[in-house]
Amino acid sequence: MEMLDKKEALFLPFMQITTGHHHVANTLMDELEKVNRRIRCHKVDILSYSYGRIEGLVSSTYLAWIQMLPQAYDWIYSRVANKKLSKRRRQFLFEALFTYSFKRLMKENNPSILFCTHALPSHIAGLLKRSGKLNSVIVNVYTDYFVNHIWGIDGVDYHIVPSKLVKEFLMRNGVEADKIFVTGIPVDAAFHEKKEQSAENQGINVLVTGGSLGVGAIDELLPNNESRKKLHYYVLCGENEGLYTKLMNKRNPNVTPLPYIESKEEMNHLYDKVDAVLTKPGGVTVSESLMKRKVLFVCNALPGQEKVNLEQLKQLQLAIPIDTHQSVETQIVTYFSDKEKQEHLEHHLEGYHHSLETKPMVEILNEIISISDIEKH
Repeated sequence: MEMLDKKEALFLPFMQITTGHHHVANTLMDELEKVNRRIRCHKVDILSYSYGRIEGLVSSTYLAWIQMLPQAYDWIYSRVANKKLSKRRRQFLFEALFTYSFKRLMKENNPSILFCTHALPSHIAGLLKRSGKLNSVIVNVYTDYFVNHIWGIDGVDYHIVPSKLVKEFLMRNGVEADKIFVTGIPVDAAFHEKKEQSAENQGINVLVTGGSLGVGAIDELLPNNESRKKLHYYVLCGENEGLYTKLMNKRNPNVTPLPYIESKEEMNHLYDKVDAVLTKPGGVTVSESLMKRKVLFVCNALPGQEKVNLEQLKQLQLAIPIDTHQSVETQIVTYFSDKEKQEHLEHHLEGYHHSLETKPMVEILNEIISISDIEKH
């Protein structure tokens, strides 16, 4: 009988690449299972579901494209997804490619609620909802600091957003305020734990992330030899074994390379050890850094989404752009030597946290589910 009462919650990222779409989906699945045991969570990449092995070709082509032809990707992205954000438009190519499979997925699972962590499934879901062909409650969970115009808005029931700027944008586009939850980009519950910062030395500790950028890109940010400046870099190499090996062989006492860290608790402990984070402006890493109230230095924005993220973070005054043509060390030391700059950033960081929902994510999810139950009956 318990199984008959179970509800299906579908989480919809896009592609199999381990990006923010998947990290956020996994985080919400973990949180949702804490709310109600009657919810069965299931994650489906609509590209793999629709076209099987072709997904691997699409993913590898996408990665090669942004690495080898970044300007071309940025030009196309700005016109397909980011030009005139307030103007919503039909995506006829995407609809032709995915609508049939999406309908089949809905029929097979009969989900009560959809969590869209990517724009494309949100677009298809919203279109079907408006035409009366979908009864599920739809929740958009934005994994960047802006809303491109592929995202569905009409027909979407709730929005989990990263900032007040996104909430204001959605309200200008007709979304009611009580349908929007400003949470920041959802991150694992481990990063909400507040601990006293470790005082291992009197210098400045910097976490460097973005091992997927490659050996060259990271090397350009780090000192080649031991530095007299009181900076120590913890470099998160991820699955980039070449970068990890190269940094280990250099034996620079100012640099500690770290392999892939799977444990969220261990990653949280690493955040607690550092004063600042140096990263490209990917949504999830930025959100983790903001949640931990770390000074955020950003550089090497990938074309497309990350370039727009950087502009939004600059508008919110939550991040410090790094000029990679100048000494990175000098820019970091200059910031930590300027009390006025530190107070300015702290003021905006405090304002950002003040704008977030005071209730934890589990309560927000529970509220959405409870209201959805009422509305569906």
